[in-house]
Amino acid sequence: TLYDQTASFTYVLPTGKLPFLDWTTFRVGYVARYNWMAASLDSLARELGNFINNGQEKNITGELDFTRLYNKSRLLRALDWDAPKPLPPQPAQNKATDTTAKGKPVKVKKQPGELPQLNLALKVVGRILTSVKRMSINYSETGTTNLAGYMDSTQLLGMNVRNFQPGWGFVLGHQPDTNYINKYAQKGLFTHSTLFNTLNRQDYNQKLSITAQLIPVRDLTIDVNLDKTFGKTYSELFKDTLGNSNLVRLNPYSAGSFSVSYISFQTMFTSFEANEVSATFQKFEANRVILSQRLGKANPYANGGAVDQEGYVEGYGKYAQDVLIPAFIAAYTGQDPNSVPLVKQSNPNTRSNPFSGILPRPNWRITYNGLTRIPGLDKIFTNFSITHGYNGTLSMNSFNSALLFRDPFSFGYPTFRDTVSGNYVPYFLVPNITISESFAPMLDLDMQFTNELSARFEYKKSRQLSLSLIDYQLSETRSTEFTIGGGLRKRDFKLPFKLPFSKKEGKAGTNDVNFRVDLSLRDDATSNSRLDQDAALPTSGQKVVTISPSIDYVLNNRINLKFYFDQRRVEPKISTSPPITTTRAGVQIRISLAQ
Repeated sequence: TLYDQTASFTYVLPTGKLPFLDWTTFRVGYVARYNWMAASLDSLARELGNFINNGQEKNITGELDFTRLYNKSRLLRALDWDAPKPLPPQPAQNKATDTTAKGKPVKVKKQPGELPQLNLALKVVGRILTSVKRMSINYSETGTTNLAGYMDSTQLLGMNVRNFQPGWGFVLGHQPDTNYINKYAQKGLFTHSTLFNTLNRQDYNQKLSITAQLIPVRDLTIDVNLDKTFGKTYSELFKDTLGNSNLVRLNPYSAGSFSVSYISFQTMFTSFEANEVSATFQKFEANRVILSQRLGKANPYANGGAVDQEGYVEGYGKYAQDVLIPAFIAAYTGQDPNSVPLVKQSNPNTRSNPFSGILPRPNWRITYNGLTRIPGLDKIFTNFSITHGYNGTLSMNSFNSALLFRDPFSFGYPTFRDTVSGNYVPYFLVPNITISESFAPMLDLDMQFTNELSARFEYKKSRQLSLSLIDYQLSETRSTEFTIGGGLRKRDFKLPFKLPFSKKEGKAGTNDVNFRVDLSLRDDATSNSRLDQDAALPTSGQKVVTISPSIDYVLNNRINLKFYFDQRRVEPKISTSPPITTTRAGVQIRISLAQ
Protein backbone atom coordinates (compact mmCIF):
# COMPACT_ATOMS: atom_id res chain seq x y z
CA THR A 1 0.00 0.00 0.00
CA LEU A 2 1.23 3.47 -0.88
CA TYR A 3 -0.27 6.73 0.36
CA ASP A 4 0.98 10.02 -1.06
CA GLN A 5 -0.23 13.59 -0.60
CA THR A 6 0.90 17.09 -1.51
CA ALA A 7 -0.24 20.46 -0.20
CA SER A 8 0.86 23.80 -1.62
CA PHE A 9 0.42 27.40 -0.55
CA THR A 10 1.26 30.61 -2.40
CA TYR A 11 0.72 34.12 -1.14
CA VAL A 12 1.41 37.42 -2.88
CA LEU A 13 2.00 40.17 -0.37
CA PRO A 14 -0.39 43.10 -0.98
CA THR A 15 2.40 45.63 -1.45
CA GLY A 16 0.98 46.54 -4.86
CA LYS A 17 -2.08 47.98 -3.08
CA LEU A 18 0.03 50.39 -1.03
CA PRO A 19 0.98 53.63 -2.84
CA PHE A 20 4.43 53.81 -1.26
CA LEU A 21 5.23 50.10 -1.96
CA ASP A 22 3.52 49.49 -5.31
CA TRP A 23 6.94 49.25 -6.97
CA THR A 24 7.63 45.97 -5.14
CA THR A 25 6.31 42.45 -5.63
CA PHE A 26 6.83 39.69 -3.06
CA ARG A 27 5.67 36.08 -3.30
CA VAL A 28 5.87 33.45 -0.58
CA GLY A 29 5.40 29.78 -1.37
CA TYR A 30 5.25 26.59 0.65
CA VAL A 31 4.87 23.00 -0.56
CA ALA A 32 4.42 20.06 1.84
CA ARG A 33 4.73 16.41 0.78
CA TYR A 34 3.97 13.28 2.78
CA ASN A 35 4.35 9.64 1.83
CA TRP A 36 3.49 6.43 3.71
CA MET A 37 4.56 3.08 2.25
CA ALA A 38 3.45 -0.15 3.88
CA ALA A 39 5.79 -3.02 4.60
CA SER A 40 5.41 -6.35 2.88
CA LEU A 41 2.60 -8.61 4.09
CA ASP A 42 5.20 -11.15 5.14
CA SER A 43 5.16 -11.55 8.92
CA LEU A 44 8.90 -10.86 9.26
CA ALA A 45 8.70 -7.76 7.08
CA ARG A 46 5.78 -6.42 9.08
CA GLU A 47 7.92 -6.59 12.21
CA LEU A 48 10.44 -4.30 10.49
CA GLY A 49 7.81 -1.60 10.07
CA ASN A 50 6.59 0.76 7.37
CA PHE A 51 8.27 3.72 5.73
CA ILE A 52 7.21 7.35 6.08
CA ASN A 53 8.82 10.38 4.52
CA ASN A 54 7.95 14.02 4.18
CA GLY A 55 9.31 17.07 2.45
CA GLN A 56 8.94 20.80 2.44
CA GLU A 57 9.81 23.56 -0.01
CA LYS A 58 9.92 27.16 1.15
CA ASN A 59 10.61 29.98 -1.26
CA ILE A 60 10.54 33.75 -1.26
CA THR A 61 10.67 35.81 -4.45
CA GLY A 62 11.01 39.57 -4.55
CA GLU A 63 10.96 41.98 -7.49
CA LEU A 64 11.95 45.60 -6.91
CA ASP A 65 11.25 48.03 -9.77
CA PHE A 66 13.20 51.11 -8.70
CA THR A 67 12.36 52.97 -11.92
CA ARG A 68 8.73 52.99 -10.86
CA LEU A 69 9.79 54.31 -7.46
CA TYR A 70 11.88 57.11 -8.99
CA ASN A 71 8.98 58.13 -11.25
CA LYS A 72 6.99 59.11 -8.17
CA SER A 73 9.23 62.18 -7.88
CA ARG A 74 9.17 64.97 -10.49
CA LEU A 75 12.77 65.79 -9.63
CA LEU A 76 13.95 62.19 -10.18
CA ARG A 77 11.93 61.90 -13.39
CA ALA A 78 13.72 64.97 -14.69
CA LEU A 79 17.08 63.18 -14.40
CA ASP A 80 16.27 61.14 -17.52
CA TRP A 81 14.45 63.93 -19.35
CA ASP A 82 16.26 66.10 -21.86
CA ALA A 83 14.77 69.50 -22.63
CA PRO A 84 13.87 69.92 -26.31
CA LYS A 85 16.33 71.83 -28.41
CA PRO A 86 15.34 75.46 -29.02
CA LEU A 87 13.68 76.17 -32.36
CA PRO A 88 15.61 78.24 -34.91
CA PRO A 89 14.81 81.98 -34.88
CA GLN A 90 11.72 82.92 -36.87
CA PRO A 91 11.75 85.64 -39.56
CA ALA A 92 11.03 89.14 -38.32
CA GLN A 93 7.68 89.38 -40.05
CA ASN A 94 6.44 86.29 -38.21
CA LYS A 95 7.34 87.44 -34.70
CA ALA A 96 4.48 88.24 -32.34
CA THR A 97 4.31 91.79 -31.01
CA ASP A 98 3.35 92.60 -27.46
CA THR A 99 0.99 95.55 -27.51
CA THR A 100 -0.13 95.41 -23.89
CA ALA A 101 2.95 94.81 -21.73
CA LYS A 102 4.51 98.21 -22.53
CA GLY A 103 7.85 96.68 -23.37
CA LYS A 104 8.18 94.75 -20.11
CA PRO A 105 9.38 91.10 -20.25
CA VAL A 106 6.56 88.60 -20.22
CA LYS A 107 6.78 85.82 -17.64
CA VAL A 108 5.99 82.42 -19.11
CA LYS A 109 3.96 80.25 -16.77
CA LYS A 110 4.98 76.60 -16.38
CA GLN A 111 2.46 74.03 -17.41
CA PRO A 112 1.05 71.81 -14.64
CA GLY A 113 3.21 68.70 -14.23
CA GLU A 114 6.07 70.15 -16.26
CA LEU A 115 9.42 68.67 -15.23
CA PRO A 116 12.10 70.98 -13.83
CA GLN A 117 15.16 71.64 -15.96
CA LEU A 118 18.36 70.43 -14.28
CA ASN A 119 21.93 71.33 -15.11
CA LEU A 120 24.35 68.69 -16.36
CA ALA A 121 26.28 68.28 -13.08
CA LEU A 122 23.10 67.67 -11.10
CA LYS A 123 21.90 65.16 -13.67
CA VAL A 124 25.15 63.19 -13.58
CA VAL A 125 25.19 63.01 -9.77
CA GLY A 126 21.50 62.16 -9.63
CA ARG A 127 21.76 59.39 -12.23
CA ILE A 128 24.61 57.79 -10.30
CA LEU A 129 22.65 57.92 -7.03
CA THR A 130 19.61 56.38 -8.75
CA SER A 131 21.56 53.94 -10.89
CA VAL A 132 19.87 50.83 -9.45
CA LYS A 133 16.89 50.24 -11.74
CA ARG A 134 15.78 46.72 -10.95
CA MET A 135 16.53 43.99 -8.39
CA SER A 136 15.37 40.41 -8.08
CA ILE A 137 15.72 38.20 -4.99
CA ASN A 138 15.09 34.45 -4.93
CA TYR A 139 15.58 32.36 -1.80
CA SER A 140 14.54 28.75 -1.34
CA GLU A 141 14.94 25.96 1.20
CA THR A 142 14.05 22.33 0.65
CA GLY A 143 14.14 19.54 3.20
CA THR A 144 13.20 15.87 3.22
CA THR A 145 13.05 13.27 5.98
CA ASN A 146 12.89 9.49 5.49
CA LEU A 147 12.04 7.38 8.55
CA ALA A 148 12.07 3.59 8.43
CA GLY A 149 10.59 1.13 10.92
CA TYR A 150 7.39 3.12 11.48
CA MET A 151 4.83 0.81 13.08
CA ASP A 152 1.62 2.85 12.81
CA SER A 153 -0.89 2.97 9.93
CA THR A 154 -2.40 5.76 7.85
CA GLN A 155 -6.12 6.45 7.54
CA LEU A 156 -7.01 10.14 7.21
CA LEU A 157 -4.68 12.74 5.68
CA GLY A 158 -1.75 10.43 6.33
CA MET A 159 -2.49 9.92 10.02
CA ASN A 160 -4.03 7.27 12.22
CA VAL A 161 -7.38 8.66 13.41
CA ARG A 162 -6.99 7.02 16.85
CA ASN A 163 -3.86 8.87 17.91
CA PHE A 164 -3.25 11.28 15.00
CA GLN A 165 0.29 10.05 14.47
CA PRO A 166 2.78 10.98 13.05
CA GLY A 167 1.15 14.36 13.74
CA TRP A 168 0.07 17.39 11.78
CA GLY A 169 3.58 18.82 11.83
CA PHE A 170 5.19 15.86 10.10
CA VAL A 171 2.33 15.46 7.61
CA LEU A 172 2.64 19.15 6.67
CA GLY A 173 6.37 18.94 6.03
CA HIS A 174 7.97 19.82 9.36
CA GLN A 175 11.57 18.57 9.45
CA PRO A 176 12.04 16.78 12.79
CA ASP A 177 15.16 17.12 14.90
CA THR A 178 16.58 14.53 17.30
CA ASN A 179 14.17 15.42 20.13
CA TYR A 180 11.19 15.15 17.79
CA ILE A 181 12.20 11.64 16.72
CA ASN A 182 12.89 10.67 20.34
CA LYS A 183 9.25 11.48 21.16
CA TYR A 184 8.16 9.10 18.40
CA ALA A 185 10.31 6.40 19.99
CA GLN A 186 8.81 7.04 23.43
CA LYS A 187 5.34 6.52 21.95
CA GLY A 188 6.41 3.15 20.55
CA LEU A 189 6.08 4.22 16.91
CA PHE A 190 9.33 2.52 15.81
CA THR A 191 10.12 -1.18 15.51
CA HIS A 192 12.09 -2.93 18.23
CA SER A 193 13.22 -5.77 16.00
CA THR A 194 16.93 -6.44 16.33
CA LEU A 195 16.94 -7.44 12.65
CA PHE A 196 16.11 -3.89 11.57
CA ASN A 197 19.01 -2.25 9.67
CA THR A 198 17.53 0.53 7.50
CA LEU A 199 19.00 4.02 7.83
CA ASN A 200 17.01 7.15 8.55
CA ARG A 201 17.99 10.08 6.35
CA GLN A 202 17.47 13.83 6.17
CA ASP A 203 18.38 16.16 3.29
CA TYR A 204 18.57 19.93 3.24
CA ASN A 205 19.28 22.35 0.38
CA GLN A 206 19.49 26.11 0.44
CA LYS A 207 19.74 28.47 -2.55
CA LEU A 208 20.07 32.24 -2.72
CA SER A 209 20.16 34.29 -5.92
CA ILE A 210 20.19 38.08 -6.14
CA THR A 211 20.39 39.96 -9.43
CA ALA A 212 20.40 43.70 -10.01
CA GLN A 213 20.60 46.00 -13.00
CA LEU A 214 22.32 49.37 -12.73
CA ILE A 215 22.28 52.14 -15.35
CA PRO A 216 24.41 54.99 -13.93
CA VAL A 217 24.57 56.82 -17.28
CA ARG A 218 22.77 56.41 -20.56
CA ASP A 219 23.77 53.28 -22.55
CA LEU A 220 25.92 51.95 -19.67
CA THR A 221 24.38 48.80 -18.19
CA ILE A 222 25.83 46.92 -15.21
CA ASP A 223 24.34 43.51 -14.40
CA VAL A 224 25.25 42.22 -10.94
CA ASN A 225 24.55 38.75 -9.57
CA LEU A 226 25.16 37.13 -6.20
CA ASP A 227 24.65 33.39 -5.60
CA LYS A 228 24.93 30.85 -2.80
CA THR A 229 24.13 27.14 -2.63
CA PHE A 230 24.44 24.82 0.35
CA GLY A 231 23.42 21.20 0.65
CA LYS A 232 23.69 18.71 3.48
CA THR A 233 22.58 15.16 4.24
CA TYR A 234 22.44 13.28 7.53
CA SER A 235 21.87 9.57 8.05
CA GLU A 236 21.85 7.26 11.06
CA LEU A 237 20.66 3.85 12.18
CA PHE A 238 18.04 4.17 14.93
CA LYS A 239 17.38 0.72 16.33
CA ASP A 240 16.96 -1.55 19.33
CA THR A 241 20.23 -3.50 19.40
CA LEU A 242 19.55 -5.60 22.54
CA GLY A 243 15.81 -6.19 22.30
CA ASN A 244 15.19 -4.28 25.54
CA SER A 245 12.98 -1.58 23.95
CA ASN A 246 15.77 1.00 24.11
CA LEU A 247 16.56 2.61 20.75
CA VAL A 248 20.08 3.87 20.18
CA ARG A 249 21.69 5.87 17.40
CA LEU A 250 24.41 4.17 15.38
CA ASN A 251 26.68 5.25 12.51
CA PRO A 252 25.76 8.95 12.34
CA TYR A 253 27.06 10.41 9.10
CA SER A 254 26.82 13.84 7.46
CA ALA A 255 27.94 15.02 4.04
CA GLY A 256 27.40 18.09 1.95
CA SER A 257 28.56 20.74 -0.49
CA PHE A 258 28.94 24.50 -0.44
CA SER A 259 29.40 27.12 -3.16
CA VAL A 260 29.23 30.92 -3.31
CA SER A 261 29.92 33.58 -5.90
CA TYR A 262 33.20 35.15 -4.87
CA ILE A 263 35.84 37.76 -5.69
CA SER A 264 39.51 36.79 -5.65
CA PHE A 265 41.09 38.70 -8.54
CA GLN A 266 43.25 40.63 -6.04
CA THR A 267 46.00 38.03 -6.60
CA MET A 268 45.11 37.03 -10.17
CA PHE A 269 47.60 39.35 -11.87
CA THR A 270 50.64 38.52 -9.76
CA SER A 271 53.73 37.06 -11.41
CA PHE A 272 53.32 33.40 -12.34
CA GLU A 273 56.02 30.94 -13.38
CA ALA A 274 54.97 27.30 -13.61
CA ASN A 275 58.27 26.03 -12.16
CA GLU A 276 58.51 28.55 -9.31
CA VAL A 277 56.65 28.89 -6.02
CA SER A 278 54.56 32.06 -6.26
CA ALA A 279 54.64 34.88 -3.71
CA THR A 280 50.94 34.27 -3.01
CA PHE A 281 51.62 30.64 -2.13
CA GLN A 282 54.39 31.75 0.23
CA LYS A 283 51.89 34.15 1.82
CA PHE A 284 49.53 31.19 2.25
CA GLU A 285 52.26 29.27 4.08
CA ALA A 286 53.01 32.24 6.34
CA ASN A 287 49.32 32.72 7.22
CA ARG A 288 49.19 29.30 8.85
CA VAL A 289 50.99 30.43 12.00
CA ILE A 290 48.58 33.34 12.47
CA LEU A 291 45.53 31.09 12.07
CA SER A 292 46.98 28.46 14.40
CA GLN A 293 47.37 31.03 17.16
CA ARG A 294 43.86 32.43 16.56
CA LEU A 295 42.34 28.96 16.86
CA GLY A 296 44.41 28.12 19.92
CA LYS A 297 43.00 31.16 21.72
CA ALA A 298 39.43 30.53 20.53
CA ASN A 299 39.20 26.82 21.42
CA PRO A 300 38.35 26.42 25.13
CA TYR A 301 39.68 22.85 25.06
CA ALA A 302 43.11 24.11 23.91
CA ASN A 303 43.30 26.48 26.89
CA GLY A 304 45.87 28.64 25.17
CA GLY A 305 47.89 25.59 24.15
CA ALA A 306 51.62 25.07 24.07
CA VAL A 307 53.46 26.62 21.13
CA ASP A 308 56.17 24.78 19.20
CA GLN A 309 59.40 26.28 17.84
CA GLU A 310 57.70 27.48 14.63
CA GLY A 311 54.89 29.23 16.51
CA TYR A 312 52.11 26.67 16.00
CA VAL A 313 49.73 25.89 18.85
CA GLU A 314 49.48 22.21 19.76
CA GLY A 315 46.47 20.68 18.04
CA TYR A 316 46.57 23.27 15.26
CA GLY A 317 49.69 22.36 13.34
CA LYS A 318 50.78 23.49 9.90
CA TYR A 319 48.64 20.80 8.19
CA ALA A 320 45.50 21.08 10.32
CA GLN A 321 42.40 21.52 8.16
CA ASP A 322 40.97 24.31 10.32
CA VAL A 323 44.24 26.19 9.80
CA LEU A 324 44.65 25.58 6.06
CA ILE A 325 41.18 26.62 4.85
CA PRO A 326 41.14 30.20 6.24
CA ALA A 327 44.86 30.65 5.57
CA PHE A 328 44.32 29.74 1.91
CA ILE A 329 41.27 32.01 1.52
CA ALA A 330 43.08 34.94 3.16
CA ALA A 331 46.15 34.60 0.94
CA TYR A 332 44.42 34.18 -2.41
CA THR A 333 41.63 36.73 -1.87
CA GLY A 334 43.77 39.42 -0.27
CA GLN A 335 42.09 39.27 3.16
CA ASP A 336 43.63 39.85 6.56
CA PRO A 337 44.46 36.47 8.21
CA ASN A 338 43.59 38.03 11.57
CA SER A 339 39.97 38.60 10.54
CA VAL A 340 39.21 35.98 7.88
CA PRO A 341 36.21 33.80 8.96
CA LEU A 342 36.94 30.48 10.66
CA VAL A 343 35.19 27.18 9.95
CA LYS A 344 32.38 26.57 12.45
CA GLN A 345 32.36 23.28 14.37
CA SER A 346 28.87 23.52 15.88
CA ASN A 347 26.37 21.58 13.76
CA PRO A 348 23.21 20.91 15.79
CA ASN A 349 20.95 20.13 12.80
CA THR A 350 20.90 19.66 9.05
CA ARG A 351 20.35 23.38 8.43
CA SER A 352 23.56 24.44 10.17
CA ASN A 353 26.30 25.52 7.76
CA PRO A 354 29.92 25.22 8.92
CA PHE A 355 30.97 27.74 6.24
CA SER A 356 28.28 30.35 6.93
CA GLY A 357 31.00 32.89 7.71
CA ILE A 358 32.04 32.84 4.03
CA LEU A 359 29.57 35.29 2.52
CA PRO A 360 28.79 35.46 -1.21
CA ARG A 361 30.19 38.37 -3.17
CA PRO A 362 28.82 39.93 -6.34
CA ASN A 363 29.91 39.15 -9.88
CA TRP A 364 29.21 41.55 -12.70
CA ARG A 365 28.90 42.22 -16.42
CA ILE A 366 29.27 45.74 -17.85
CA THR A 367 28.09 46.79 -21.32
CA TYR A 368 28.41 50.22 -22.95
CA ASN A 369 26.82 51.11 -26.29
CA GLY A 370 26.91 54.90 -26.24
CA LEU A 371 29.96 55.75 -28.35
CA THR A 372 27.85 56.18 -31.48
CA ARG A 373 26.13 59.12 -29.78
CA ILE A 374 29.38 61.10 -29.93
CA PRO A 375 29.34 63.53 -32.89
CA GLY A 376 31.66 62.29 -35.61
CA LEU A 377 31.73 58.67 -34.44
CA ASP A 378 28.13 58.20 -35.57
CA LYS A 379 29.37 58.67 -39.13
CA ILE A 380 31.95 55.89 -38.70
CA PHE A 381 30.13 53.27 -36.61
CA THR A 382 26.58 51.99 -36.67
CA ASN A 383 27.30 50.13 -33.43
CA PHE A 384 30.24 50.11 -31.01
CA SER A 385 29.80 47.84 -27.99
CA ILE A 386 32.24 47.55 -25.09
CA THR A 387 31.81 44.62 -22.69
CA HIS A 388 33.55 43.59 -19.49
CA GLY A 389 32.60 40.80 -17.09
CA TYR A 390 33.82 38.89 -14.06
CA ASN A 391 32.70 35.55 -12.64
CA GLY A 392 34.15 33.93 -9.54
CA THR A 393 33.18 30.91 -7.45
CA LEU A 394 34.45 29.43 -4.19
CA SER A 395 33.32 25.88 -3.49
CA MET A 396 33.92 22.98 -1.13
CA ASN A 397 32.24 19.82 -2.33
CA SER A 398 31.92 16.29 -0.97
CA PHE A 399 32.83 17.14 2.62
CA ASN A 400 31.80 14.54 5.18
CA SER A 401 31.64 14.18 8.95
CA ALA A 402 34.52 12.77 10.98
CA LEU A 403 33.57 9.89 13.27
CA LEU A 404 36.21 10.92 15.83
CA PHE A 405 34.92 14.47 16.36
CA ARG A 406 34.15 15.17 20.00
CA ASP A 407 32.65 18.25 21.67
CA PRO A 408 31.33 17.02 25.05
CA PHE A 409 30.48 20.49 26.41
CA SER A 410 29.02 21.88 23.16
CA PHE A 411 31.57 24.69 22.94
CA GLY A 412 31.54 24.51 19.16
CA TYR A 413 35.18 23.36 19.01
CA PRO A 414 36.83 19.92 18.86
CA THR A 415 38.47 18.30 21.85
CA PHE A 416 39.80 15.03 20.39
CA ARG A 417 43.25 15.09 18.79
CA ASP A 418 44.39 12.64 16.17
CA THR A 419 47.14 10.38 17.52
CA VAL A 420 49.11 10.46 14.25
CA SER A 421 49.06 14.14 13.28
CA GLY A 422 48.43 15.57 16.74
CA ASN A 423 45.79 17.91 15.29
CA TYR A 424 42.23 18.36 16.50
CA VAL A 425 39.72 16.34 14.48
CA PRO A 426 37.15 18.76 12.94
CA TYR A 427 33.45 18.04 12.57
CA PHE A 428 33.71 17.92 8.77
CA LEU A 429 36.54 16.58 6.65
CA VAL A 430 36.96 18.69 3.51
CA PRO A 431 38.89 16.93 0.72
CA ASN A 432 39.54 20.08 -1.32
CA ILE A 433 38.67 23.73 -1.72
CA THR A 434 38.37 25.28 -5.17
CA ILE A 435 38.39 28.85 -6.42
CA SER A 436 37.46 29.43 -10.07
CA GLU A 437 37.41 32.89 -11.60
CA SER A 438 37.44 34.42 -15.05
CA PHE A 439 37.27 37.78 -16.72
CA ALA A 440 35.00 36.67 -19.54
CA PRO A 441 35.74 38.99 -21.08
CA MET A 442 38.29 41.33 -19.59
CA LEU A 443 37.61 43.53 -22.61
CA ASP A 444 35.43 42.94 -25.64
CA LEU A 445 35.17 45.49 -28.45
CA ASP A 446 32.51 44.77 -31.06
CA MET A 447 32.39 47.29 -33.91
CA GLN A 448 30.02 47.65 -36.86
CA PHE A 449 31.10 50.24 -39.43
CA THR A 450 28.86 52.24 -41.74
CA ASN A 451 30.59 50.72 -44.77
CA GLU A 452 29.46 47.15 -43.83
CA LEU A 453 32.79 46.29 -42.22
CA SER A 454 32.88 44.69 -38.76
CA ALA A 455 35.70 44.12 -36.30
CA ARG A 456 36.07 42.48 -32.93
CA PHE A 457 38.73 42.28 -30.25
CA GLU A 458 38.36 40.12 -27.14
CA TYR A 459 40.69 39.56 -24.21
CA LYS A 460 39.93 36.85 -21.64
CA LYS A 461 41.77 35.77 -18.52
CA SER A 462 40.96 32.98 -16.08
CA ARG A 463 42.41 31.15 -13.10
CA GLN A 464 41.50 27.99 -11.22
CA LEU A 465 42.89 27.05 -7.82
CA SER A 466 42.35 23.64 -6.24
CA LEU A 467 43.85 22.94 -2.83
CA SER A 468 43.90 19.30 -1.77
CA LEU A 469 43.60 18.86 1.98
CA ILE A 470 44.68 15.24 1.64
CA ASP A 471 48.14 15.59 0.10
CA TYR A 472 48.50 19.36 0.85
CA GLN A 473 49.10 20.27 -2.77
CA LEU A 474 47.81 23.28 -4.69
CA SER A 475 47.06 23.04 -8.40
CA GLU A 476 46.94 26.41 -10.15
CA THR A 477 45.86 26.85 -13.76
CA ARG A 478 46.05 30.16 -15.57
CA SER A 479 44.74 30.91 -19.01
CA THR A 480 44.97 33.97 -21.25
CA GLU A 481 43.21 34.30 -24.59
CA PHE A 482 43.15 36.95 -27.31
CA THR A 483 40.72 36.91 -30.21
CA ILE A 484 40.85 39.26 -33.20
CA GLY A 485 38.25 39.09 -35.91
CA GLY A 486 36.89 41.02 -38.83
CA GLY A 487 34.20 40.75 -41.43
CA LEU A 488 32.79 42.36 -44.54
CA ARG A 489 29.29 42.19 -45.92
CA LYS A 490 28.77 42.78 -49.63
CA ARG A 491 25.26 43.30 -50.87
CA ASP A 492 24.21 42.13 -54.35
CA PHE A 493 27.49 40.31 -54.76
CA LYS A 494 27.82 38.75 -58.19
CA LEU A 495 29.33 35.29 -58.30
CA PRO A 496 32.04 34.75 -60.92
CA PHE A 497 30.29 31.54 -62.01
CA LYS A 498 26.78 30.39 -62.80
CA LEU A 499 24.67 28.13 -60.62
CA PRO A 500 22.15 25.84 -62.34
CA PHE A 501 19.75 26.04 -59.37
CA SER A 502 19.87 29.81 -58.82
CA LYS A 503 16.82 32.02 -59.14
CA LYS A 504 17.43 32.69 -62.81
CA GLU A 505 18.61 29.69 -64.76
CA GLY A 506 21.90 30.22 -66.51
CA LYS A 507 22.69 33.53 -64.79
CA ALA A 508 25.19 34.27 -62.05
CA GLY A 509 23.74 34.84 -58.59
CA THR A 510 23.62 38.36 -57.12
CA ASN A 511 22.92 38.06 -53.40
CA ASP A 512 24.50 39.05 -50.07
CA VAL A 513 27.84 37.53 -49.10
CA ASN A 514 29.66 37.72 -45.75
CA PHE A 515 33.45 37.40 -45.51
CA ARG A 516 34.86 36.75 -42.04
CA VAL A 517 38.16 35.75 -40.46
CA ASP A 518 38.96 35.13 -36.76
CA LEU A 519 42.35 34.62 -35.15
CA SER A 520 42.61 33.28 -31.59
CA LEU A 521 45.69 32.93 -29.36
CA ARG A 522 45.40 31.06 -26.04
CA ASP A 523 48.09 30.36 -23.46
CA ASP A 524 47.43 27.82 -20.67
CA ALA A 525 49.73 26.75 -17.85
CA THR A 526 49.22 24.48 -14.82
CA SER A 527 51.56 24.26 -11.86
CA ASN A 528 51.49 22.17 -8.67
CA SER A 529 52.94 23.54 -5.44
CA ARG A 530 53.27 21.45 -2.30
CA LEU A 531 53.37 22.95 1.17
CA ASP A 532 56.83 23.45 2.70
CA GLN A 533 58.68 22.67 -0.53
CA ASP A 534 60.84 25.20 -2.35
CA ALA A 535 59.97 24.23 -5.93
CA ALA A 536 56.83 23.98 -8.03
CA LEU A 537 56.15 21.36 -10.68
CA PRO A 538 54.66 22.30 -14.07
CA THR A 539 52.19 19.54 -14.94
CA SER A 540 50.53 20.75 -18.13
CA GLY A 541 50.20 23.71 -20.42
CA GLN A 542 49.89 24.61 -24.05
CA LYS A 543 49.76 27.40 -26.58
CA VAL A 544 46.88 27.23 -29.01
CA VAL A 545 46.62 29.22 -32.25
CA THR A 546 43.36 29.07 -34.20
CA ILE A 547 42.52 30.73 -37.51
CA SER A 548 39.04 30.49 -38.98
CA PRO A 549 38.24 32.26 -42.28
CA SER A 550 34.79 31.69 -43.78
CA ILE A 551 32.49 32.91 -46.56
CA ASP A 552 28.71 32.92 -46.19
CA TYR A 553 26.61 33.31 -49.32
CA VAL A 554 22.83 33.68 -49.30
CA LEU A 555 21.74 31.86 -52.43
CA ASN A 556 18.04 32.51 -51.88
CA ASN A 557 15.55 32.72 -49.04
CA ARG A 558 15.87 28.97 -48.41
CA ILE A 559 19.46 28.01 -49.23
CA ASN A 560 22.64 29.31 -47.62
CA LEU A 561 26.18 28.28 -48.62
CA LYS A 562 29.17 28.48 -46.29
CA PHE A 563 32.79 27.88 -47.28
CA TYR A 564 34.97 27.44 -44.23
CA PHE A 565 38.55 26.69 -43.21
CA ASP A 566 39.59 26.04 -39.59
CA GLN A 567 43.14 25.36 -38.48
CA ARG A 568 44.16 24.76 -34.87
CA ARG A 569 47.78 24.48 -33.80
CA VAL A 570 48.57 23.16 -30.29
CA GLU A 571 52.09 23.46 -28.89
CA PRO A 572 52.43 21.71 -25.47
CA LYS A 573 54.69 23.17 -22.82
CA ILE A 574 55.75 19.78 -21.50
CA SER A 575 57.88 17.25 -23.34
CA THR A 576 55.50 14.31 -22.89
CA SER A 577 53.06 15.62 -25.52
CA PRO A 578 53.84 16.34 -29.19
CA PRO A 579 52.61 19.39 -31.15
CA ILE A 580 49.29 18.81 -32.89
CA THR A 581 47.81 20.60 -35.89
CA THR A 582 44.17 20.06 -36.83
CA THR A 583 42.72 21.36 -40.09
CA ARG A 584 39.12 21.31 -41.25
CA ALA A 585 37.76 22.72 -44.49
CA GLY A 586 34.65 22.26 -46.54
CA VAL A 587 31.34 23.54 -47.77
CA GLN A 588 28.23 23.69 -45.64
CA ILE A 589 24.77 23.90 -47.18
CA ARG A 590 21.84 24.97 -45.01
CA ILE A 591 18.34 24.47 -46.38
CA SER A 592 15.32 25.96 -44.63
CA LEU A 593 12.01 24.14 -45.11
CA ALA A 594 9.99 26.57 -43.02
CA GLN A 595 7.35 28.64 -44.77
